[in-house]
Amino acid sequence: MNYNVDKKGYYGDFGGAFIPEMLYPNVEELRQNYLSITSDPTFKREFDELLKVYVGRPTPLYFAKRLSEKYNTKIYLKREDLCHTGAHKVNNTIGQILLAKRLRKKRIIAETGAGQHGVATATVCALMGIECIIYMGELDIKRQAPNVARMKMLGAEVRAAQSGSKTLKDATNEAIRDWINNPVDTHYIIGSVVGPHPYPDMVARFQAVISEETKWQLEDVEGREYPDYVIACVGGGSNAAGLYYHYLNDERVNIIAVEAAGKGIESKESAATSALGKEGIIHGSKTLLMQTPDGQITEPYSISAGLDYPGVGPMHAHLFRSQRAEFISIPDQEAMDWGLILSQMEGIIPAIETAHAFAALDIRKFSSDEIVVFNCSGRGDKDLDTYIDYFKL
Repeated sequence: MNYNVDKKGYYGDFGGAFIPEMLYPNVEELRQNYLSITSDPTFKREFDELLKVYVGRPTPLYFAKRLSEKYNTKIYLKREDLCHTGAHKVNNTIGQILLAKRLRKKRIIAETGAGQHGVATATVCALMGIECIIYMGELDIKRQAPNVARMKMLGAEVRAAQSGSKTLKDATNEAIRDWINNPVDTHYIIGSVVGPHPYPDMVARFQAVISEETKWQLEDVEGREYPDYVIACVGGGSNAAGLYYHYLNDERVNIIAVEAAGKGIESKESAATSALGKEGIIHGSKTLLMQTPDGQITEPYSISAGLDYPGVGPMHAHLFRSQRAEFISIPDQEAMDWGLILSQMEGIIPAIETAHAFAALDIRKFSSDEIVVFNCSGRGDKDLDTYIDYFKL
């Protein structure tokens, strides 16, 4: 089975472009041009150079000695938290801003939940001198105040989404409305492997630098370019797509995806799409989606602002349906505990999203000779207020 996207924009049963007629020209322009533009040697040189001198790539593949000793296995961390702006998100925004320039767009819009994608988008717009508008749920604006301040410092306008749960889903809705109203001069930088084709594939390709580097870094330290396991948190799923990308069709590599169970899978306050979702359409893509029996989208919940999305990217829906990946759901408490554990055992304060992934160590057991690579997708600066309130620090 092939786990990459097909020519029609599908991963197995999932994907496609289910969009209003007003958006068709925008999406079709992207579909017709993204592969030719991104494969052009001049684009690739500019992209690679910016990743090197601006983002700070390659990011280290760090052997977590104390964690490895405790769990009796070889644990490596791909340090995306060391990217400029503090997370993997900037890999994608660098790629998309270069694409937007070649399509002669004058205005950029984006959605953000945890704020890291908003910061990364505002950063590249400042770098290129392009107008930037970020949509963010009103609730997320309050709980991610440091990132909101960063976006404003970088010159972006932050617009609050005040409908629904006032989180990521609603910010995405507002961004799509904006794009419909400004179809000619505006490019929408989607921050995850969601949305209509070609976005899931395009974002995955930009994030694939994560697994591309992991391969040669592992070869250097272990004498082989593949691990036994790759593990990442999944909301929409861009950091996971980046770590999985070059291993998707390598059956020697086991894939583990970690979702947010919130207050518990059965609590009705969760974002565990694999456990609770069924086929549906959200934001232009057919995927797994949390919904009521009559098809209304249910409100997701997670203590982490970047994981409370009611669906999952179509690549991940296919990995789940085909059983290529094992999906694990981690409640708030275990994720928060792992924020402390990683901080105090390795001196790395992770984003709360990232902390979810490490909780897999309490669920799955690994042998002493197995190599396990975690995507350390973001740093915890943005979540300090949540950590402080939760642990009464």
